[in-house]
Amino acid sequence: MELCRAYRIPHSHFRGHGDGTWSDLDRRKALALEEHLRRVCPSCGTRAEEWDETTGGDEFAYTAITHRCIGCQTIADRQKEVPDGPEGHGVKVALIPTSVHAALEIARTAQHH
Repeated sequence: MELCRAYRIPHSHFRGHGDGTWSDLDRRKALALEEHLRRVCPSCGTRAEEWDETTGGDEFAYTAITHRCIGCQTIADRQKEVPDGPEGHGVKVALIPTSVHAALEIARTAQHH
C-alpha cells in the first residue's frame, strides 16, 4: 500500500487488476493506510496502541538500540564548523557524492578561465 500511496495508484491496479480507476475497496484501503499513518509518531515510528496493554499492545514490543550513521556523523561534525551569528544564518550542511563534487569543482574552475 505504501508504494501505491507513493505512486498514487489504486491497489487493484498495482496488483495487475482493473483499469486504473479507484474502486470502493481501493479507497477504503487508502483511507485505512492514511488513518494508520496519522497515528504513527514522526520521531520513533511507533503508534501508542502498540505500547498500550489495554488495547492489546505490549510495553516491551520494541527494544531501543543504537545505530551510528556515518553520513549523519559527518554532517554533524561539519555543522560544528558553521559560524554562529549572521554569517552562519541559514547555512545547511548536505552530503553529495564525491564524484559530483569533483565535477562541480571542474565546472567552476572552467568558468573562471
